[in-house]
This record gives sequence, C-alpha cells and structure tokens, in this order.
Amino acid sequence: MAGAGPVAMDGGEGKGGVRAALGGLTTRGRSFLAAGIAAAVCAYALGQGDLLRVGLLLAVLPLVCATVLYRTRYRVAGTRRLSPSRVPAGSEARVRLRMDNVSRLPTGLLMLQDRVPYVLGPRPRFVLDRVEAGGRREVSYRVRSDLRGRYPLGPLQLRLSDPFGMCELTRSFSAYDTLVVVPRTEPLPPVRLAGEASGHGEGRQRSLALAGEDDVIPRGYRYGDDLRRVHWRSTARHGELMVRREEQPQRARCTVLLDTRRVAYRGTGPDSAFEWAVSGAASALVHMLERGFAVQLLTDVGGAAPGGAGLAGATHDSAESAGLMMDTLAVVEHSDGGGLSRAYDGLRGGDEGLLIAFLGDLDEAQAAVAARMRQRSSGAVAFVLDATAWVNGASPATREASERRLRPLRESGWTVVPVEPGAELPVLWQQAGRHGTPAGSGTAGFSGGWS
Repeated sequence: MAGAGPVAMDGGEGKGGVRAALGGLTTRGRSFLAAGIAAAVCAYALGQGDLLRVGLLLAVLPLVCATVLYRTRYRVAGTRRLSPSRVPAGSEARVRLRMDNVSRLPTGLLMLQDRVPYVLGPRPRFVLDRVEAGGRREVSYRVRSDLRGRYPLGPLQLRLSDPFGMCELTRSFSAYDTLVVVPRTEPLPPVRLAGEASGHGEGRQRSLALAGEDDVIPRGYRYGDDLRRVHWRSTARHGELMVRREEQPQRARCTVLLDTRRVAYRGTGPDSAFEWAVSGAASALVHMLERGFAVQLLTDVGGAAPGGAGLAGATHDSAESAGLMMDTLAVVEHSDGGGLSRAYDGLRGGDEGLLIAFLGDLDEAQAAVAARMRQRSSGAVAFVLDATAWVNGASPATREASERRLRPLRESGWTVVPVEPGAELPVLWQQAGRHGTPAGSGTAGFSGGWS
C-alpha cells in the first residue's frame, strides 16, 4: 500500500505562475483566445464596436477560467493499494486508488490517471465528479503481464478542469508501488529423487556429536540432563560436570541450479526454452521448500540467492524463503558467461545434498564440468533443454546428438531428463523419480537416467 501526502492544486506567484496557467489552456481555450484576438483586430480595422466587445469576451473567458482554476486552492490526498504485490506471470493484480479532499472547498471535475508500464496494459484513466469538502472517491483497475519482472506503478496524476473546459491543471504525486511478476509455478508430485533425504522425519540428515571416544564434544551439565550422559574424562579435566551432546538434526539440503548462459538458449518470449527453465527452477524450489528442505538457488554466475546468504530456508520460514528467491527469479536475465565453472565453485562440496539443475545446451567441455558437480552432492537430477529442438522441433538426429553430449552426465551418476518443446514439468518430475529410485527400494538411489 502506497500513499501520498496532500497535494495542493494551486498555482505559484509571479511570471512563472502566469506561464503555467496559460500553458494549461486546452484546445478549446486556445481556440477561444485566438478567435477573440482575431475578432478584436477585425473590429479595430473595420471600426465595429459590437464586434470588438464580442472579441474581448471570447478572449477574456479562457483567461479568466485559467486564472480562477490556477488560484483555487484544492488539497487532495491520494492512496494506492496493490493486491497482491507479487503475482505469477499471466495472473491479475488489482490496484485500488482512493482520493481524499482534505481542503474546505469542493473540487471541480477531476481526471485521475495512473502511470503503468505498457506491458501491464493500457494506462488507466478515471473521471471523478465534484468531490465535496472532506469527501473521498475510490476507483480500481486490474493489471496483468505474461512476462515476469518488476514493474513500477505510479506516480499518480490528477488533472483538474474548469466547468467550461477551457483550462486543465495537472499535478503528480510522488509515491509509487512495485508489482513483482514472478515465474509461473506448477505443483509437483511428491516423488523421491536420486540421493534425496526427507526434509523432516525418517531419513533426515543428522550431525552426530558422539562418533567415537576421540570425537566427543562435551558441554556443561544443565538441570534435567540424564546423568548417564556425563562424560567423566571431560568432567575431571574441566572441574565441573560435562555431558555428551545429543545428536542434532539438520534440515535436508537441496540446491536448485539455473543455467542462464545466453549461448545455451535460443528464442525469446513466454514460450521460449529459457522461460521454461526459469519456471521449472521456480517450481522445484517451491516444491522442495514445502517438503521442509533448506534450499539454495544457484546460477551459472555462481551467485546464490537471496543475496548469496547461503541456504535460504535454514533461517527463514518456507513462505518467506520462497518469496525472496521468487523475487530473484522474477528479474533473472541471460548471462554473458559461456561456462559453468563458477557454478561448480559455488558448490561447497560434499554437503550440498540434492542437486536439481535446469540446463541449456551443453558442449563437451560444459558437460564435463557438470559431471564433476555430481561429486559435490548426494544426488543430482538434470533437466536439459536442447535449444535446437526448441526452435526447430525435436527429431531423431537432434535426439541422438543430445544423447552423445549428455553421456558424461549419466556416466558420472546424474539422473538426466531431456526436455522437449511443450513438455510438462510434473510429468518429467515423475520420470526423474521413477528412474532415480530403484524398483522395490525403500531408500533413494540413482540410475543412469532414461532415454
């Protein structure tokens, strides 16, 4: 919700005010002024007194309207409410505008206009009748975009007109809102992927405090601790009761990797391969956060989101974490980098948990880099988009070429899922789970992918 303080619909003093008043004349007002001057000149040349009086009336009327309008001291306050402020691409948001007349005088006819980017639709305009002193008016409009991004709304503009339509006065508020259009997300089926451990409950990762006699990390005794956990050697060393730590549960981790390299994709627009990858990454991170995972969003430039602050979800609740990362995905663009080396360096190594990657075209060198990423995760699933197939359509030749490029990933232990044009992520997600978990196994494993 954005508000703006009272705006005075009045004029300045001196020559600046006069110029501003004359600049507000409408086409009708300028026509009356020109006709009046012409009539006055003709009356002087022809010696017609009656025509001179008509000319003076025509010329004076717009000037009087401009002066009265510019000197009238209206004070109005505007408020904008955006609901919701974050919407998926293709969904609508409602904008509510409220105008309050905070002066002691009623206003004249007001035209209300809000500035919105072209991608959100036409610029909304409203005509408000006379607003009484202390009164208010409320209007609303809808905005919608098929393209993700951050779009400013505002500032709000007011246009005041005199009853004869001779002059218009425009004033702008300073406040504006921002509409965040995030990628579309799809609900994903609850399947077990290769190397996945549940976010909570059975199968969750644990940090054991007692791995052996030499690895004990004791702490001071607290009231209520079980005396059977007293570590006597540390007690003798510190001179106070020391107990062994309990094993500490950790949230299972997941890293979602989005390949944004410009060379890896072709085409633009909502149905392009890159937009599919962005939407897929958004769906995956929301799904994993809902399952209780601590999720990290990583791109090929190596920056983790939000803000590179490590695993989002470890210190925030799922809704807040999802919102922060979705805001990042709302504005993500192609990178000019040609490789995945920085993304490989961004993986700390060995403790990243499950790795879910959405990749564009991979040449042999980049396939080798991606293959090494498998060593830094407990399990890895790659959804690979063939840019040529997305532009020209899939064919046996393109599938065979893609298989050759993806073979290093499968051999290194990735579960590889090729993505063809028009593919639905929930279906591919089920295939990844089916091929990533051996049949009849109660624990997650991985296989060489599918073909």
